[in-house]
Amino acid sequence: MGLAVAVAGAPSAKANQTAANMGGIHAIPELAPHWKQLDLAEILSRPAAYCSVSQNKSCYDPGGVQAAEGHRERGSLPATVKVVEAARKAKNFVSFNWIGYEVFRQDYPMNDFDRVQFGSWTKGLNWTKEQQARDNELVGELQALVRPGDNEFNERALQTAFIGTQLPLELSRKKIEVIVLTGIHLDWCIEGNARLARDNGYLPIVIGDACGCQKPEQEKAAMERINNFFAPVISSETFVKLLKQSS
Repeated sequence: MGLAVAVAGAPSAKANQTAANMGGIHAIPELAPHWKQLDLAEILSRPAAYCSVSQNKSCYDPGGVQAAEGHRERGSLPATVKVVEAARKAKNFVSFNWIGYEVFRQDYPMNDFDRVQFGSWTKGLNWTKEQQARDNELVGELQALVRPGDNEFNERALQTAFIGTQLPLELSRKKIEVIVLTGIHLDWCIEGNARLARDNGYLPIVIGDACGCQKPEQEKAAMERINNFFAPVISSETFVKLLKQSS
């Protein structure tokens, strides 16, 4: 995750320019040779789940704990909207999961590592419970896409929703094969969930431009690592095209 400690201020123009040139869509690698052997359109026609991870006000809205990372300006939000709208039209997407990630974790079970790490994320912030709750709310543009029957819950472990949440039972009951992932942070929760998805027998697909690291210059290496070892990394545009082919 690599949280920014300070709340204040929007990202600088220089930071926005860096993001435009280095991260997001520009960081998506060519599919690894082994993924090229697959028919991804056919795979995306199988029973599928969509998972948004940590796309909350903390990351996107002014005043959020992580707002200084500049995710609102970096393109993951409109790419996510594109993905969700396309998945809603595909009958095989039978599970939609909006997974929060609280940075105020003082009420979570913690070991010694957790205590010092979690505490560092919000050190010096004297926020009320109401402010803390708002920080973890799903960002407005995505909240508008939530429908009855969707699942909204928080990650409880360090970097995955496969431990301590309802997700494993949701996937099992609905006989899911494919999991499409978007969210923040690419090199933490998205990679963690992609790894656990593979280890649990699922076929994860990461939408690169609908994700983000703390810094845009970290995204190229993260996408290459995920793409080489754990899951295909594709763009939101490619995802939409593949769904159209599979329909």
